[in-house]
Amino acid sequence: MSDKRSAGLLVFRRTADGGVEVLIGHMGGPLWASREQAAWSIPKGEYEPGETPEAAAGREFQEELGLPAPEGEWLDLGESRQRSGKLVTIWAVEGTLDPAGITPGTFTMEWPPRSGVQGEFPEIDRVGWFLPEVAAPLLVEGQRVFLERLMERLHGRG
Repeated sequence: MSDKRSAGLLVFRRTADGGVEVLIGHMGGPLWASREQAAWSIPKGEYEPGETPEAAAGREFQEELGLPAPEGEWLDLGESRQRSGKLVTIWAVEGTLDPAGITPGTFTMEWPPRSGVQGEFPEIDRVGWFLPEVAAPLLVEGQRVFLERLMERLHGRG
C-alpha cells in the first residue's frame, strides 16, 4: 500500500440549459500523446506531511494550469484510493476559466526510454470543458468517482 497522497480541484460551471460542465486536463508527455480514453485528469498533485490537502490542491492547480484556483466555496468530494495505492482527495469549486489562458507546468523525463536524452514536457497538454457523461470515460478510471460525487452533491443527493 502506498503512503503517497495527492490532492486536487475539480472546477465546474453551469450551462445555459441548467446542466453542468467540468474542466479536466489531458495528461502531457509522450506516454499519453496518442491516448484519449482514460488519459485525462483532474488537476492534482502529491503533497508531503506538513502541507494540508487543501493547500496542496490550490498549489497544484496553479502549478499545472498556470492560473489561480477560482474563488468560491470548495465542496469536499472526499478521497479515493487509486489502483496504485495513492490516496487522492478532491474538492470541487464553481468557476469559469478560459482554456486559452492556461500555461501548463512542465516536467522532465528521459525520452525516448534508455536514450540518455532528457526532454521537457507539459504536465497537462490541453484542457477542456466537458459534460460529466463525456468526461467520465476520458478521466483515468480512479478519478471517475469524484464526478459521480459532484453530480450527487449538485443534485441534492450527497
